[in-house]
Amino acid sequence: MKTDPEAFIRANTSVIAPPHVPEISLHLASEAHELWLKTEEELEAIGLPPPFWAFAWAGGQGLARYILDHPEMVRGRRVLDFASGSGLVGIAAAMAGALEVTAADIDPWTESAIRLNAEANGVALGFTGADLIGRAVDADIVLAGDVFYDLAFADALIPWLSRLTAAGKLVLVGDPGRSYLPRDRLEFCAVYEVPVTRALEDSEIKKTTVWRFGSRS
Repeated sequence: MKTDPEAFIRANTSVIAPPHVPEISLHLASEAHELWLKTEEELEAIGLPPPFWAFAWAGGQGLARYILDHPEMVRGRRVLDFASGSGLVGIAAAMAGALEVTAADIDPWTESAIRLNAEANGVALGFTGADLIGRAVDADIVLAGDVFYDLAFADALIPWLSRLTAAGKLVLVGDPGRSYLPRDRLEFCAVYEVPVTRALEDSEIKKTTVWRFGSRS
């Protein structure tokens, strides 16, 4: 790693409350264009993977809102925040009374971002950088915000989440209408209008739905 993640995060983000989840504060990129639109060469020069952790994506905001509004979903239960990014959804679960929360993300930079964000909100999150797809998980609930944006990723996720559901895990998904969302496997929970930035999305408001992952209909 060419750049110290914590130092970079502190220097290139501000502590901001996502608009749809004002109870939570995160280290986010205040100038989205500047950080997100760096070239691959610029990112490689500083050893930075695409900084998904620096933004509060619509699917995560919707899922975090749902958890805060329905704390009984996670209270006293073990939670896995899959593809955690900033840790937003995991932080919401911890604030809602989860017994324990593990944030999982294969981007090594997210470990520092999640730790800083958890500290900013006075909660404790575990972390794993392991690729969990295909594995059994030691959790009661799996939360996944904004994960169906890529075909290959979705093709790997869908059978894994199906197996977890069959094993008795509750799987909740937050999604703003990404291209590879498996609608035939989902049960509606709630819908939100989530403010986002045009630097990252195609509109300033994204209709974001929280789904329960289930069997194929």
